[in-house]
Amino acid sequence: MIVKNIKKIHIETYGCQMNISDSEIVASILTSNGYTYTEDVLSADIIFVNTCSIRENAEDRVRKRLQYFKSLRKKRPELLIGLLGCMADRTKTALMEEEQLLDLVAGPDSYRHLPQLLEQVGTGRKAIDTILSVDETYADITPVRLDSNGVSAFISIMRGCENYCSYCVVPSTRGQERSRGAASIVRETRDLFDKGYREVTLLGQNVNSYSWKTGDEVITFATLLGRVAAVNPLMRIRFATSHPKDISDELLHTISGTPNLCKAIHLPVQSGSNHMLDLMNRKYTREDYMERISAIRKIIPGCAITTDIIAGFCDETEADHQDTLSLMQWVGYDSAFMFKYSERPQTLAADTMTDNVPEEIKDRRLREIIDLQQQLSLANNKTEVGRIYEILVEGKSKRSDNQYFGRNSQNKVAVFTKTETGPGEYVTVKITGATSATLLGEVV
Repeated sequence: MIVKNIKKIHIETYGCQMNISDSEIVASILTSNGYTYTEDVLSADIIFVNTCSIRENAEDRVRKRLQYFKSLRKKRPELLIGLLGCMADRTKTALMEEEQLLDLVAGPDSYRHLPQLLEQVGTGRKAIDTILSVDETYADITPVRLDSNGVSAFISIMRGCENYCSYCVVPSTRGQERSRGAASIVRETRDLFDKGYREVTLLGQNVNSYSWKTGDEVITFATLLGRVAAVNPLMRIRFATSHPKDISDELLHTISGTPNLCKAIHLPVQSGSNHMLDLMNRKYTREDYMERISAIRKIIPGCAITTDIIAGFCDETEADHQDTLSLMQWVGYDSAFMFKYSERPQTLAADTMTDNVPEEIKDRRLREIIDLQQQLSLANNKTEVGRIYEILVEGKSKRSDNQYFGRNSQNKVAVFTKTETGPGEYVTVKITGATSATLLGEVV
């Protein structure tokens, strides 16, 4: 079927912050080529689904959503459906040819080609481009900020990953690690500040390995952070994600000595067991991780530490699980992303290991991890009562129009009575109460 006048695009994003950043790049590329973005999925000429393959439940949600979009074609046969991101290459045959769910498939490094791919789709042909690049960083693209609060934004500073953790699909879906030019990152930060944004999060699969050479100078991540922070002291800087094997004292001292570099570090551990860390190919030991945590506590007092944890990886024993619980207790994480292991195709674990922990044991171990983390989060937040923080106002509280919410430097959400100070401005808040997820406060 030939489709004319493909003009309105709609993008739905699943997965990590990197995918949100990618969707904003896609919107920028297409709007600069004559297309318009719409929030209304029912009025779109083509619906893009930007996907994540890191966990099975994310893929399941994408498939259900694609089935819904397919049902919309009964009323609008001209509706087109495109798949973007990490699921593109691995699932293109099943979703496009076997299940007839897709008209267009584009991988993470193919977004510049979308205008040409859309032209091809408009002539009635399927369009696929999932070739990975060794140098694409989209450094010259100014993202269109989708669903933005006008206060916080993401900046992608590098793409790809070469750590090859045995459970992770990212190296095969996003390709080789490559960094984006430091000057373009500083320029994008300055542009965001001039537009009223007051917080940026620098994104990469492993930001600690950022490296950019200009002339004889090699810019490390610590150097980049300092340059971004120097754009304006009112611009808060966050980053994600750090790898424990690469987080340096130089970086920690940079954060400690720079007020607008937020005092919060996300340091995924995945497991507290050396046996599991070895099978996961994480390239550090429990003892190495604990040494890095001790360095953070010493160099950046009061720094919030969050993590990722996987329950039930291949061959995990009860002793391995107890090692994870004991490490959680020792660190006292402020919060965590916690998941049970799901085997992903195109990973070392899928090719060489057996997913042999029964689901009921995975579920029980995950529940114990979640229960412990809720206790740790509540205990940490209760220690905040009575303290005073500078909070960046982000918007109205979901629970009450009479309250605002925002975050402190430690990335903890605080809810407080609405004042004349609006989103994008800083207020001083005294913490008066806490739950495991939220701080409660009053403006002082």
